[in-house]
Amino acid sequence: MSADTTQRTRTGPEATAGNPGGELHAGLKNRHLSMIAIGGVIGAGLFVGSGAGIASTGPGILLSYTLAGVLVVMVMRMLGEMAAADPQSGSFSAYADRALGRWAGFSIGWLYWFFWVVVLAVEATAGAKILNGWMPAVPQWAFALLVMAVLTATNLGSVASYGEFEFWFAGIKVVAIAAFIVIGVLAVFGLLPGTHAVGTSNLTGHGGFLPHGVGAVFTGMLTVVFAFMGSEIVTLAAGESADPEKAVSKATNSVIWRIGIFYLGSILIVVTLLPWDSADVRKSPYVAVLEHVGIPGAGRVMDVIVLTAVLSCLNSGLYTASRMAFSLGRRGDAPAAFAKVSSRGVPTVAILSSVVFGFVAVFFNYTSPKTVFQFLLNSSGAIALFVWMVICFSQLRMRKIIERESPERLTVRMWLYPYLTWATIGLIGFVMVYMFTDPDGRQQMYLSLAAAALVLAAAPLVQRRRAARELAAEATSGA
Repeated sequence: MSADTTQRTRTGPEATAGNPGGELHAGLKNRHLSMIAIGGVIGAGLFVGSGAGIASTGPGILLSYTLAGVLVVMVMRMLGEMAAADPQSGSFSAYADRALGRWAGFSIGWLYWFFWVVVLAVEATAGAKILNGWMPAVPQWAFALLVMAVLTATNLGSVASYGEFEFWFAGIKVVAIAAFIVIGVLAVFGLLPGTHAVGTSNLTGHGGFLPHGVGAVFTGMLTVVFAFMGSEIVTLAAGESADPEKAVSKATNSVIWRIGIFYLGSILIVVTLLPWDSADVRKSPYVAVLEHVGIPGAGRVMDVIVLTAVLSCLNSGLYTASRMAFSLGRRGDAPAAFAKVSSRGVPTVAILSSVVFGFVAVFFNYTSPKTVFQFLLNSSGAIALFVWMVICFSQLRMRKIIERESPERLTVRMWLYPYLTWATIGLIGFVMVYMFTDPDGRQQMYLSLAAAALVLAAAPLVQRRRAARELAAEATSGA
């Protein structure tokens, strides 16, 4: 890490608590960050969860993915502008802290941490189900424990270990989706043995492109928008690289083609090759396509790919949650122990605290799946939208701050500022309001708002305690 970058990291919002606690090591290489950026948008939800969106929307799900993709591109551009100018391990939480106030950084940081520790439980259970299907003699909970333990050890080793694991996990996902697209394109044009050109019959037949009407596009968007959560991870990871500004700029500039190819490209192939209302598409669209074109063992191949995506999400989720906890600790918004860094340059207590909550959530997933765990899921359901909204409002204020203090740091700029920023705020707000018209979305929004209200209520209490400690420390040092 350059001297300039190191100095900015130490004097930014994260240092205001007066407890540096050591520095994170710049152990991520450019190839790590490139693959983290590319693989960050390819989650298990794309391979499995997309079937529900196709079933509820029809071929019009392409419009849902397009709208959600545009939203993510705008948000990532705003976040890229701030992250390139001032890389922070707390990313948008640190920017909200500076631009909107300590309450904003505290609240969105803890909500984001909560989102990812719940994801740890979801992904650990999903991975355990796949492994249990291969080896039924081993109980599912044992596999969940195993994958959590292995990836915890990886993250505790060094940031380079996380980067190396994620490089290969993401690499497998990228190769898999690229191969799927190539095979699918050949099948669409009838260039594979046993296939014939399908034209647009599946796009316009079976009730038309929008069989459930235009409103279904927005309903489909509710299932799609959360699949993109994870795109922002590269802005947290960039702070532990040798050249964070370059990494953020590259990731921001590539987000358009990543979403266009991996999501829109692969979903277009699914709804072009197969009828959207077939039972196989609803169950597992990618397996259905591979079986349709005659790929042997398609189900087992997809299980391997989904398992890789699950492990990747677990790996990144633990990394992301721990770095957000570390940042909160640096700013005095979490226990001081969260900000302590080991000799290997990793925040050990932040990692272990995050994984402990993940283990507790896994426990509830087995003992109380319909009550406690469902509550955790629903109360974290709308946090992605809260995070994106905070990024937008932070960028509106941070642009002015950066232009006033260090305009040369604006190497990435939001397009048509501030008009596109306000348009993005409007789109996010529309999605939030629309969630209240959907039964599942309504429950998620109510519980997520309750979680946000709880954290907001805690913010002034924590700030008063922090201020009292700082005054006591000043009095002691003065004496």
